Amino acid sequence: MEQQRLYPNLILDALRNVRYPGTGKNIVEGEMVEDDIRIDGNRVSFSLIFDRPTDPFIKSIVKAAESAIATYIGPWVDIKGNIAVKTRVQAPQPAEKPLAKVKNIIGVSSGKGGVGKSTVASNLAVALAREGYKVGLLDADIFGPSMPKMLGLEDAELYMHRVDGRELIIPAERYGVKVLSIGFLVDKNAPVLWRGGMASNALKQLITDADWGELDYFLIDMPPGTSDIHLTLVQTLAITGVVIVSTPQQVALADARKGIAMFMGDKVNVPILGLVENMAWFTPERHPDERYYIFGREGGVELAKELGVKLLGQIPVTESICDHGDSGEPIATGDTLAAHAFIHLAHEVVDAVNQRNSDLPPTTKVELKH
Repeated sequence: MEQQRLYPNLILDALRNVRYPGTGKNIVEGEMVEDDIRIDGNRVSFSLIFDRPTDPFIKSIVKAAESAIATYIGPWVDIKGNIAVKTRVQAPQPAEKPLAKVKNIIGVSSGKGGVGKSTVASNLAVALAREGYKVGLLDADIFGPSMPKMLGLEDAELYMHRVDGRELIIPAERYGVKVLSIGFLVDKNAPVLWRGGMASNALKQLITDADWGELDYFLIDMPPGTSDIHLTLVQTLAITGVVIVSTPQQVALADARKGIAMFMGDKVNVPILGLVENMAWFTPERHPDERYYIFGREGGVELAKELGVKLLGQIPVTESICDHGDSGEPIATGDTLAAHAFIHLAHEVVDAVNQRNSDLPPTTKVELKH
């Protein structure tokens, strides 16, 4: 294929095919391409201008710009790595309390992976929304985000809009729940290879640079185990309390103890709202009165008694829970035995939060609707 002669307008024409998700405009129309296009043989370089250095779309826009030039001009153009990123000079914005319009912030955590924490978090959020509450859900499991699939949002596209002079991410919404996940911003088929600091910064951005609006409950699906992500969350937000998820197995309960100890320790000091025993027993869909304790019996019940925390609920294993999670339609949207277990859990969490708020000094109490 014969190479074209390169000139600035040819580059700009190619870049008009790249749209910025925050506004829907192409990056040339949005004045994001600086007037510094340099051409040296087949080597092209220029700068892209963003409003702030923490813009979540910087990497994806740079990659899209490289791809557009290769697609609409030719792969022979030397562009990869030649796009500089600049930010507009703006007057500093006054610091605002994160999630100032949110009444209660609840972490959903587990001592280890594989106990169904994300399943509990997604269904609890949907159950609370079914009960009439305004609910937000943050998928803070940076290295294993699962909310996009569980809530049928794998193809969701994020946009931004201006609120009080700030460009904020608009959360996706499904089943009455506002949702953000790092899974919306990365390739779902590739691992997230970030160091702890990068993960923490991305998480802060999803919290502080999003338009969550007024919420009764803001649920955080935390990563399993104990990590610096947990410290970032408790340092960034005034968390009302944490729900611990475990299965009845002794190995899971041992890790749940560590998780509870972390939240109750001096460095974190976040109240435990209670424990959820997930996979408490197996119940066949056609025989709802039958129970098979395939992972042990009432281990979570005993642990709650031992540690003096509330048992918020026991969630059975049913085939439909897995099927609904895989199909992006949480079981809590239906009218099955498992759905009612999550509705009961939602009621218990509301009661635990109300009890928590009643124990606070009068100036810090939060009034909740009933």
